[in-house]
Amino acid sequence: MEIIKVSAHSVPKSVAGAIAAVVREKNAVEVQAVGAGATNQAVKSIAISRGYVALTGIDLICIPAFTTVEIDGEERTAMKFIVEPR
Repeated sequence: MEIIKVSAHSVPKSVAGAIAAVVREKNAVEVQAVGAGATNQAVKSIAISRGYVALTGIDLICIPAFTTVEIDGEERTAMKFIVEPR
């Protein structure tokens, strides 16, 4: 499954376009965010992407979970959102 990593400085409309494109092509995508700011941008992006794909009759769902990622040799807890059509 393709992974889209979101930072606190990511532009939600751009990330939403990437989410919509991957869902259309591969049917599911994992969105990862580390920290409150990144998680905020990720959730906004997912909400915007629902509008993008709704025009083609796709209803997206989001399954949130925790995961562990390695950043600079250090393990960090991240949020992951599995986004897929219903």
